[in-house]
Amino acid sequence: MHLTKDEVSRRYQIPITILDEYQSWGLCGAVKVAMADWQYDEQDLERLSMIMALHDIGFDTIAVEEYMKLLLEGEKTQGARLSMLNKQRGKTLEEIHLKERQLERLDYLRHVMREGTIKPE
Repeated sequence: MHLTKDEVSRRYQIPITILDEYQSWGLCGAVKVAMADWQYDEQDLERLSMIMALHDIGFDTIAVEEYMKLLLEGEKTQGARLSMLNKQRGKTLEEIHLKERQLERLDYLRHVMREGTIKPE
């Protein structure tokens, strides 16, 4: 099965910008040009799925490209890829903790307001 860029974008809801990134990185090993349009195969779709997942977890474009190039190098890069994932996990946990503190402060202010200890002037 080979799909064009537009078909891949529509069928799998992958933004054209992501497909353009993928092509520009030279990761499209099996992609062929047919009638002036890229043709994506199953392996490309698997890679694109990984790219979308990396974007979804907060990787920026540079980190996605780095991760994908490491992935294509194989098992010898597993440690580097794991390090990248651990770093992103740490950033995500920091964001969660910040949001938890914000919720605690919001809840405190709501509580104080309900109790009437803060009165409008």
